[in-house]
Amino acid sequence: MARGYGHFRKPGEHFRCAGRCVQWRGCSSPRRAVGSCLFPRRGSEEGRARCELGLPSAPPRCKRVSPAPSAMALAGRTAMWWARLRSPCPCAAPLCLPPWLPAGPAACERLYSSPGKEKLDMSTYPVENIRNFSIIAHVDHGKSTLADRLLEITGTISKTARNKQVLDKLQVERERGITVKAQSASLFYSHEGVNYLLNLIDTPGHVDFSYEVSRSLSACQGVVLVVDANEGIQAQTVANFYLAFEAQLAIIPVINKIDLKHADPERVEKQIEKVFDIPTDECVRISAKQGTNVEKVLQKIIEKIPPPQCNTADPLKALVFDSTFDHYRGVIANIALFGGEIQKGHKIVSAHTKKRYEVNEVGILTPNEQPTLKLYAGQVGYVIAGMKEVTEAQVGDTLFLYKQPVEPLPGFKSAKPMVFAGMYPVDQTEYNNLKSALEKLTLNDSSVTIHRDSSLALGAGWRLGFLGLLHMEVFNQRLEQEYNMSVILTAPTVPYKAILSSAKLIKEHGKAEITIINPAQFPDKISVSEYLEPTVLGTIVTPQEYIGKIIVLCQDRRAVQKDILYIDEHRVMLKYLFPLNEIVLDFYDALKSLSSGYASFDYEDAGYQAADLIKMDILLNGNPVEELATITHSDKAYATGKLLCERLKDAIPRQLFEIAIQAAIGKRIIARETLKAYRKNVVAKCYGGDITRRMKLLKRQAEGKKLMRKIGNVEVPRDAFIRVLKREPDK
Repeated sequence: MARGYGHFRKPGEHFRCAGRCVQWRGCSSPRRAVGSCLFPRRGSEEGRARCELGLPSAPPRCKRVSPAPSAMALAGRTAMWWARLRSPCPCAAPLCLPPWLPAGPAACERLYSSPGKEKLDMSTYPVENIRNFSIIAHVDHGKSTLADRLLEITGTISKTARNKQVLDKLQVERERGITVKAQSASLFYSHEGVNYLLNLIDTPGHVDFSYEVSRSLSACQGVVLVVDANEGIQAQTVANFYLAFEAQLAIIPVINKIDLKHADPERVEKQIEKVFDIPTDECVRISAKQGTNVEKVLQKIIEKIPPPQCNTADPLKALVFDSTFDHYRGVIANIALFGGEIQKGHKIVSAHTKKRYEVNEVGILTPNEQPTLKLYAGQVGYVIAGMKEVTEAQVGDTLFLYKQPVEPLPGFKSAKPMVFAGMYPVDQTEYNNLKSALEKLTLNDSSVTIHRDSSLALGAGWRLGFLGLLHMEVFNQRLEQEYNMSVILTAPTVPYKAILSSAKLIKEHGKAEITIINPAQFPDKISVSEYLEPTVLGTIVTPQEYIGKIIVLCQDRRAVQKDILYIDEHRVMLKYLFPLNEIVLDFYDALKSLSSGYASFDYEDAGYQAADLIKMDILLNGNPVEELATITHSDKAYATGKLLCERLKDAIPRQLFEIAIQAAIGKRIIARETLKAYRKNVVAKCYGGDITRRMKLLKRQAEGKKLMRKIGNVEVPRDAFIRVLKREPDK
């Protein structure tokens, strides 16, 4: 750069460089030109002008600036540099800056925040003017649509026709049309001349993501319970109500979709009163799609939900209820403050890791990140503190100020996985990349459990625990979309238990009762006194006309009826004790098919019970496929084995040799299917002549097929594992 100055500048000529008005004095050395020859003359007009602006009259020599600016700051400074270099005289051209850069004395300051975002002052919202609440409901009852209208009414987002599920940011949420990740947003609302800060958390509605709901409720003092005016109370509505009721939160019932042709809000109000014991006059009738009466919901939130019980004067105590990973800024932790205040520059400590960090940025979500000067007690926001490892931000962790320790908050009860599946990279060279992707994704989805595993056929991998089959499919889809990782998922299983009778095995495991999450670890019956299978208490809400078919379906799945309640003259609520293995794969699909989509289902853990379990292996040409081994009840072994063989026959592509697909219990084969080989017509060239010629060609072909069958490898497609285990509704 300095050589360029000598070529194009004349001695005494004024120009701008690095934010300073300078004069070229002539120099024979390009190196000295940068260090000593570029500065305003003392007492010159340019120097006096810079003093009035509060800018230095000369640049420091050989001074390193730390920390390094962000990418946007570098782009802005580069534009500023060239704009000033093109100016021949300080009086002729003022500072030419891009529109997002500040003017005047602030022009030379470094920019760390996002462009165009001014830091907010949150001190104007005392604790008594803060309301923290969640929106809970059954799936597809209008939670996200209501959140959109609340964001529009409070002016958080502009009102446009494109505002559909604004808080559903993930690609998988857009594609499937469901919420799978709780998202928060801060709203500013004026009611009766008082400014309020409303912190909203939109939660998922499917049973597989109930852990997201329970985690979100820990940062709230109240909930908005949304019920569809057409469908009424559903199974997940009941489950979410009791989650909020047990947490002692204020509950505001809202009846949505009153604009529908067949809406019956009076019937739904009676259901709410009968099931939840909430008076009908407390229900708010709205249409979130059209915006009808949504303003009343905001007023009810301010009147009924209490402010958080905390004090700014107390020491800092912040609960981490969610976190994400950014490649450039590290871990971004979503926090709820239960005391004190936090700002940039504070030294904070994690109660879980005991590590110390310096806060780089704090802010709120509106729903995008909005930096603030400080966060105060009772508020919900985010903090960036230079956490570079994904293991450093544990959900449920407590943050406090350095040398001001506090009692850690209770945190969250660990999620209990309902489904386990093996996950392996398609190519073992991608193992480390997949490991990194899993760590970052489980930071954002803390309900997934991970154990290292290995397979003879698939190599090194992991055994992952999920809350349900939909949870597993969504996790796999996010892995592909967000991290571009293709994986092999094995057949999903549930966790069984075995009580050992062999003293040798008890000594080996260190306890008499072991948990089995992988069918390959299933112990022989000789060394076990009793097998235990997990059970769940299922709740089914269905129209009365489908009750007969649903009872038959439940009995077929070895369920035991516990209770039956008529919500009104049209709807019935059934309670059954199910073996988890019978419902986890396809019970929900079968239930929806039998009830024409009107029935809903929810379940909760009910412990373990004794069962007659056996391990069933799948053999391909006599070789066991470890990934397709399953644990099943002895009464259903034959039906399950035959069904698996039939499904596998459809899933595996035909080969040049015959494939024998067998289901075996120990040494006994209980079912078999044969996948015929592709066959070339070797006798096509024979016309007429002796039959021995035909027989000779066919015999040679049969010998070749037999040899090929011995040495041939059967490849099972990646998506076959889930498709094989899903049963048809009529079977």
